[in-house]
Amino acid sequence: MNTDLLYRLLDVDPAAGPVELLHRARGARHLPYLVLAALARDGVRMGEHARAELQRARDRVDCYARIARDLVDATGVRPIRDLPLAGYYPPDLPRPLGELSLVSPTEATLWQAVNRLVTDHPVESVEVTLLGERPRHTAVTLRWPAEDPLLDPWYQVRLATAALTGDLAAVPVRPYLAADDHVECLIALAEEGLGRTFGADDVIDVARLAGQPFEPVETAAVVAAYRLAPETVALLDLAAEHVPLGSLRGVRTVLEAEVAPELHRRRTLTRPLRPRHGTLLRRTVVRHQWDEALLLPAGAATLLLTPVADYLLTPDGTRPTEPERAAALAALAALDAGDATPPGTPHPAPCPGLLDPRHH
Repeated sequence: MNTDLLYRLLDVDPAAGPVELLHRARGARHLPYLVLAALARDGVRMGEHARAELQRARDRVDCYARIARDLVDATGVRPIRDLPLAGYYPPDLPRPLGELSLVSPTEATLWQAVNRLVTDHPVESVEVTLLGERPRHTAVTLRWPAEDPLLDPWYQVRLATAALTGDLAAVPVRPYLAADDHVECLIALAEEGLGRTFGADDVIDVARLAGQPFEPVETAAVVAAYRLAPETVALLDLAAEHVPLGSLRGVRTVLEAEVAPELHRRRTLTRPLRPRHGTLLRRTVVRHQWDEALLLPAGAATLLLTPVADYLLTPDGTRPTEPERAAALAALAALDAGDATPPGTPHPAPCPGLLDPRHH
């Protein structure tokens, strides 16, 4: 990976120089940091502000790595996609990390990790989504400000009890991801194609993976088993326009036969999964003794009480009405007073002054 590749990927004439290259990279959320690192490696002159921006990006990578090590040791969650992919980049060209993605073997482990994050970091946003009923999967996204909240993306850690959540329609949730590290990275990268168009940063990821020992038939079989043959082919075809595929070329060839069957399967076995998103009602003190979230009826709605916050559950794409929100807050007040706590339910512990989420 070098600046010549970046000029090609971003469709910039090298004669326009590094200023235009960086300007074009600003159109992507995290690509500017990779461009800055490549320019620094080439000895391109840069001022104090550019060096500071690059250093903050390096600090972000280090921070995510420390968080992952701590949570792996303490709870048993493990990183997938972004941080493992970063391991295939050279030290002087760190992969930009927009978020830290972690998969948890159980809901209890997930909340243990969330509790540690809320305790150890200035978390300002905790978003919760439930997928399915039985079994139910939980996804939690935590955010807190970067060193420069206006110039840099906020820190974001996403934890889920499912490794791959699919497209919530034709591609199902796949709870477990078990393969060689480089194959897992390819699968997790291909999964991104279910929700967005592949771009320049994905091509660079493929370039870093291309040197790994992918066994074509075995890798293609694993990719097909994870229902990602079309996305993997699209990713590799895009990458092949810019970089050598190495051992991934054989994977692409074998996968050709898996694309049509997978597309047919998606057309005939569509079972949409409606996620339920939690609308924040209040943050709470950390309920360390809780190892799972509680679902409680609140009139026509449902309360979701978690170890760190309480929510009103709504279907995907909908927001609660003011009467629904008022009824949910009244139900929480009754719980706090001990008037409506179901038998065996741990008593919620709100933080004073945090009933109204506008305080955050």
